[in-house]
Amino acid sequence: MTCSAERIRDLNDACRKTGPAGPAKWILTDGIVALGDAFAVLVVEAVKAFDSFPEGNDPYGEHDFGSLKVSGQSILWKIDYYDKALEFGSENPADPDLTQRVLTIMLAEEY
Repeated sequence: MTCSAERIRDLNDACRKTGPAGPAKWILTDGIVALGDAFAVLVVEAVKAFDSFPEGNDPYGEHDFGSLKVSGQSILWKIDYYDKALEFGSENPADPDLTQRVLTIMLAEEY
């Protein structure tokens, strides 16, 4: 793993573990929201606690995607990297001064 991938992984882990109160933007899709506030809280807590990154699902070692079950629902989450204005992709996801992380949580059926 490169130093850049390690830095991205560390930033992604911090983004995920800090939750929606942290510096990253978190988006819950309409499908998650439709299942109610109590379910959304469970999902957010499950994503924050997520730590299963098998090599086959994390080929670059960046911890930018996960799949889990919450109350019988298949959930996917992913982290994307944008510039600070959220107009384009980040030119360097390893540099938090240039990057706005966006973590999206969705029902698997919404993918």
